[in-house]
Amino acid sequence: MYDSFFTEEHNLFREGLQDFLHKEVAPHIDKWEEEGRIDKSIWKKFGEMGYFGINYPEAYGGLDLDIFYTVIFLEELQKVNSGGFAAAMWAHAYLAMTHLNAEGTEAIKQSYLRDSINGDKIGCLCISEPFGGSDVGAMRTTAVLDGEHYVINGSKTFITNGVYSDYLVVIAKMDIEDNPKSMGVFLIDRDTPGVSASKLDKLGWRASDTGEIAFDNVQIPAAHLMGESGKGFYYVMQHFALERLIMGVNAHARAEYAIAYTKKYMSERIAFGKSIDKFQALRHRIAEMECDVDMIKTYNYRVAKELQKGTYIVKEACMSKLNSTKIADEVITNCLQFLGGYGYMEEYPLARMFRDSRLGPIGGGTSEILKEIIAKIVIDKKEYRSTV
Repeated sequence: MYDSFFTEEHNLFREGLQDFLHKEVAPHIDKWEEEGRIDKSIWKKFGEMGYFGINYPEAYGGLDLDIFYTVIFLEELQKVNSGGFAAAMWAHAYLAMTHLNAEGTEAIKQSYLRDSINGDKIGCLCISEPFGGSDVGAMRTTAVLDGEHYVINGSKTFITNGVYSDYLVVIAKMDIEDNPKSMGVFLIDRDTPGVSASKLDKLGWRASDTGEIAFDNVQIPAAHLMGESGKGFYYVMQHFALERLIMGVNAHARAEYAIAYTKKYMSERIAFGKSIDKFQALRHRIAEMECDVDMIKTYNYRVAKELQKGTYIVKEACMSKLNSTKIADEVITNCLQFLGGYGYMEEYPLARMFRDSRLGPIGGGTSEILKEIIAKIVIDKKEYRSTV
């Protein structure tokens, strides 16, 4: 039933990506999970295969493909069973690089975007702060123009690729007194004096380097302000829709992976003289989970199609992330239960999936924030439209 979304070319791309991940990524996942760091060489391999340039212009080395190639990229990354590895890849390709492409000058695109597509540079997007969380408007990081430079002061936290990336895309306040939403998008090289980062110890996503970053009188060229001065808040809001759809797609893909693994386990696990997939209580719960996942998957594909058409999908992207991450958590919790004691063991994949999935309802806007956005749209009739 998904033929309306995927062509034969899409399917061939998926097969090639599956083979690449099986050979180049899967054998190293346990090591990267244990060390909390991904070998930098894999970034270059992704770049050489074109995976970071899927939806970026050919002028900078990209492939300029439609959004369903991105959907495939996200879905297959979930099957290596490392939410941290997957997050490191898509945070680079669809958070940091989105701003480079949308707001960066031609010079920035020719250098940073091109190098990001090639896998020569790794980026991170810095929005959340220790005292701000989901309240972007409450951020305290500032950018003050001083001659030919901006001076950045403040801190960011929960930043994926926040420790080992080569550059940072930083959102900072520009006009604190008169306009709390006056923000800018700034490009900062990792080795700029005054930039420091410390690694956070997390429940899940352990392969990725999530960092807290401090900026102490960091001077950057005025040319590293991306987009219009003061419009950073609106740029962030505009790009949130893609991030939330990404997390919705991630969620349905990891739920699918969990169900597939669990069904295989159930077909092999014998209890009371028969495989446990023959017990009605378990069979019917599997049936319910398949229904739930199929519905969110189909919805996410529909939202992706609207995004491809240029529709401003604030409500739909929020619904995608809200419902998909909720269902994924429920599915993975049930799958772990079906494995009994083995589900609690680290040598089985459900333990890691259980930890990694829990970030879904938190990152990229908590479920509580998303509910309020949706309520404003469906109750208060608030309209969210692109302002840039």
